[in-house]
Amino acid sequence: MTEHSGRSGLEAELRRAVRGEVGFDVTSRALVTMDASNYRRVPAGVVAPGDADDVAAVLEVCRARGVPVVARGGGTSIAGQATGVGVVLDFTRHMNGLLELDPGTRTAVVQPGLVLDRLQEAAAPHGLRFGPDPSTHSRCTLGGMIGNNSCGSHSVAWGTTADSVRELSVLTARGHRLRLGPDWAGAPEGLRELVAGDLARLRTGFPDLPRRISGYALDALLPEKGADVARSFCGSEGTLGVVTEAVVRLVQAPRARALAVLGYGDESAAAEAAAGLLSWGPLTVEGMAADLVRSPAGLPQGGAWLFVETGGESAAEARARAEEIVRGADVVDSLVVTDPAAQRSLWRIREDASGTATRMPDGSEAWPGWEDCAVPPARLGDYLRDFRVLLSAHGLRGTPYGHFGDGCIHVRIDFDLLTEAGIGRFRRFSEELADLVVAHGGSLSGEHGDGQARAELLPRMYGTETVRLFERAKALWDPDDLLNPGMLVRPARLDENLRFAVLPRDPVEVAFGYPADDGDFRAAVRRCVGVAKCRTTTVSGPAVMCPSFRVTGEEEHSTRGRARLLHEMLAGELVTDGWRSTEVRDALDLCLSCKGCRSDCPVGVDMATYKAEFLHHHYADRRRPAAHLSMGRLPQWLRWIAITHTAPLLNALAGVGPLARAGKRLGGIAAEREIPRLATRTFSGWWRAREPVRGAGGMGAGGPGPGGSGPGGFGSGGSGPVGLGQGGLGPVGSGPSGFGPGGFGSGGLGQGGLGPDGLSQGGLGLGGSGMGGSGPGGFGPGGFGSGGSGPVGSGPGGLGQGGLGPGGLGQGGLGPDGLSQGGSGLGGSGSDGSGLDGSGSDGSGLGASGTDGLGPDGSRSGALVVLWPDTFTEHLSPAVGRAAVRVLEAAGLRVALPPTLLVRGGGIGAGRARSAAALLTARRARVCCGLTYISTGQLDRARAVLRRTLDLMEPVLRAGVPVVVLEPSCAAALRTDLPELLHDDPRAAQLSSAVLTFAETLQRHAPHWTPSALNRPVAGQTHCHQHAVLGDTPDRRLREAAGLTGELSGGCCGLAGNFGFEKGHFEVSRACAEEQLLPSVRQAPEETVILADGFSCRTQLDQLAGVRGRHLAEVLAEALEKETGS
Repeated sequence: MTEHSGRSGLEAELRRAVRGEVGFDVTSRALVTMDASNYRRVPAGVVAPGDADDVAAVLEVCRARGVPVVARGGGTSIAGQATGVGVVLDFTRHMNGLLELDPGTRTAVVQPGLVLDRLQEAAAPHGLRFGPDPSTHSRCTLGGMIGNNSCGSHSVAWGTTADSVRELSVLTARGHRLRLGPDWAGAPEGLRELVAGDLARLRTGFPDLPRRISGYALDALLPEKGADVARSFCGSEGTLGVVTEAVVRLVQAPRARALAVLGYGDESAAAEAAAGLLSWGPLTVEGMAADLVRSPAGLPQGGAWLFVETGGESAAEARARAEEIVRGADVVDSLVVTDPAAQRSLWRIREDASGTATRMPDGSEAWPGWEDCAVPPARLGDYLRDFRVLLSAHGLRGTPYGHFGDGCIHVRIDFDLLTEAGIGRFRRFSEELADLVVAHGGSLSGEHGDGQARAELLPRMYGTETVRLFERAKALWDPDDLLNPGMLVRPARLDENLRFAVLPRDPVEVAFGYPADDGDFRAAVRRCVGVAKCRTTTVSGPAVMCPSFRVTGEEEHSTRGRARLLHEMLAGELVTDGWRSTEVRDALDLCLSCKGCRSDCPVGVDMATYKAEFLHHHYADRRRPAAHLSMGRLPQWLRWIAITHTAPLLNALAGVGPLARAGKRLGGIAAEREIPRLATRTFSGWWRAREPVRGAGGMGAGGPGPGGSGPGGFGSGGSGPVGLGQGGLGPVGSGPSGFGPGGFGSGGLGQGGLGPDGLSQGGLGLGGSGMGGSGPGGFGPGGFGSGGSGPVGSGPGGLGQGGLGPGGLGQGGLGPDGLSQGGSGLGGSGSDGSGLDGSGSDGSGLGASGTDGLGPDGSRSGALVVLWPDTFTEHLSPAVGRAAVRVLEAAGLRVALPPTLLVRGGGIGAGRARSAAALLTARRARVCCGLTYISTGQLDRARAVLRRTLDLMEPVLRAGVPVVVLEPSCAAALRTDLPELLHDDPRAAQLSSAVLTFAETLQRHAPHWTPSALNRPVAGQTHCHQHAVLGDTPDRRLREAAGLTGELSGGCCGLAGNFGFEKGHFEVSRACAEEQLLPSVRQAPEETVILADGFSCRTQLDQLAGVRGRHLAEVLAEALEKETGS
């Protein structure tokens, strides 16, 4: 019988036997090949049992076929015990209930798949809680905690899971249903005799320390310990039986808490101090070193800290206890916090350490394997010093942290698990560290179990006779060795089944630069270590990750699940068709590209980038979905509509039902969606129509002349040193040779920037390519046609007959074959006036505005900023752009738009459409962040668009002018995607660093300006890209300054650009919005200001709630208008 036919027969038999789901497909198997450890094992299939009868049926089928069974909860085990080669039981899907909670007896009846936080939420109204609370509390399950005997930060007060278990309902591999408890309740036949025959060994052979998790807890069966079979079962890692129900104890939660953060010189000093703090009865004594802290803001001074929590009946009592500990501790510095939100913020630093620790300070990888050794607390300082010596001897690095009060240390170490030599060192170090732990009277595991990582070394801790006792106990419970074989007894070797061994040895060719991973996509995928913070089912605070998992509850639609499938795609064993994989494509389909994982994932997995990369390869030389063509190329379509002035017609047609439905079908748009109305006048059209009022100190009294700039153009009376900073637009002004011998001055656009030859050295480099490239002559008659990329710069056919002649960029500059007379450039206007001054009839260049050139204090020192006309502001919500101009100018800033370039033809990708009359008209090449191309994986187009953008923006970059981007997604694309896609172009990093949000601009360049007071509450949502990439601290400060009170929601609005408009995504999109955004808006008082800086967020609010969301710029502009009456 072949492996495939055997697996098919097993699948068919299981489908007949159980009511729950049976998954033997590639995706189901791939998702559970790994947990949070270094190990990988490929299962035959996965079953999500509906109840205990289903579990019994699975065990019966597998026993008959000799197939192993592995019980799995949240998959956050870090020793390999949640992986297996047989059938994996996934309890999280159905058997996840809280069956009963009795406040009187302080007990709860739970199923194994119940997430710990759900139990805590149910117990909290009764003043109760479950004592153990590992850092994975938001996604770990009670069954997994029982299997590993998990602990958590409060174990100094409330002990381990075994201390909190009263009874267990268990199924053995042979189908026996047992009810485990004290006094031998539920003990399998022969267990009592085994214990009675070796009492002396059980009384003396087990280290006496609070965190002894390694091995089987056979000493719990001693008569003096109550012969507690349930307690002994805890920590058996699914090797003895399968838990189907548990009765657990709850503890009284303190009414109030305080957190004392104690600073010490280093981790050894903190470790030595920890044991001495226990006499004060703290709730926690957690330690961590500075290496694990991304930002020390909010922490007291020190190289390491202890987080000591106290409780009380009131905040004052809890604080008094904390302050008493501070007075008695010998610390470098300290901090006592009673505000619950501030405490949560500090605790997040500690909880994220398990992920943060997977990266060394220099960005190199670190791995589990020696995650949780424990020694007597009084010996912790000495142990850490010896541990550091051992690390150094093997040339390894690691940063300890963890439960210092219990003597339990977590550490991720920079093992090389990719090469034979590195794996050999991993083994030698493991063996020597095991001996060191034992020498200090410790346990190889103090929390997470032995699994495959440490079980091989148990004889070093217990001796061979005690290990044989473990084997005999296993045989009594599971004589056929079907339950999680290879764990605890007769274990697999610690250097087998390593998950990295299957990855390709050679680098994978990719489009993005992956700078944090040295350009290696394999390393990027390896970032996911399985801590599963993305599986959190509720959002806390401003967090975003992972909206698709919270809606579906499916591992496939979590960040971790997608990373697992990408890992298997690279491995090629399960997912065999590489970039063409339909399994990976389907898993990525519901990824909203929110980028939440980029910031919320402790290891910085960036699934939005991985999705764009995958789609780029998946659809290479293949037909793309209609949505990629309609919405992925949205900037092209909207620009064409603006050129042809057809927005009113299209708006009317979108209101005709049959036509709208047909259009949506053609474009791959969800039928439930409304097509947003197009602006009948674009933002830049409004800008050109403005009557600029320039003061004597504005852009120069003389204005531009036909031969470049007039005497006052950029002279000393123009921008001056305060315009673009010292050395910006220098005092030379312009003479007959264009921009003068100094160009823009040595500090501006470089010496000789625009010399008498036009572009000269250091000039604009206007030969950049687009999707269709540029004609053979640079910007010849074909514009951005299909003739490939020609030489950069100018020439006989390049920028017109005269090149950039002595007339600068005036009438003699750009000849009729190039960009038409007047053209664009850095000062000359000609008929268009689109140069840096921008004051011609068009005025659409980098032309500074400002009502009178005054700063907020009445001086003429307002900084020049470039306002980015993103696609959404330009064509769909120009009111946002107008409002931003109003506010920026009121703050004393001078506003300009980016340079544009007049070309003929259809621009990017126009080769096929050059016969279309509408696209042969003269048009302006405009800047674009490439967002829609990137999100749909059209990365070749994105790169072409971005290179053209860099060409256009080069004068801005050379002048060092900040770039204000109003749309958060576009700002995030320029900040991150641009430099990662064009990592070979130094201008990409320049533009990335020049980008500012609206609030950042006001904070940096108008710090003394105060917005008009609104004094109203706010609701709405921080854009997910703002949260993930840009940060919202400046926005918070700006809102506070305007008297806007309250917090914005976390999570994602669910529209996510093209995602929520795509066919098949509407229900998920709406469910995301219903999670936080829509409820917060519905509950808001009538006078509440609804803030949503993203066009997607505003559209979602409008279409799902009939609520108008506004950009912060609009709200502040409205306040200005009310204040001034204008």
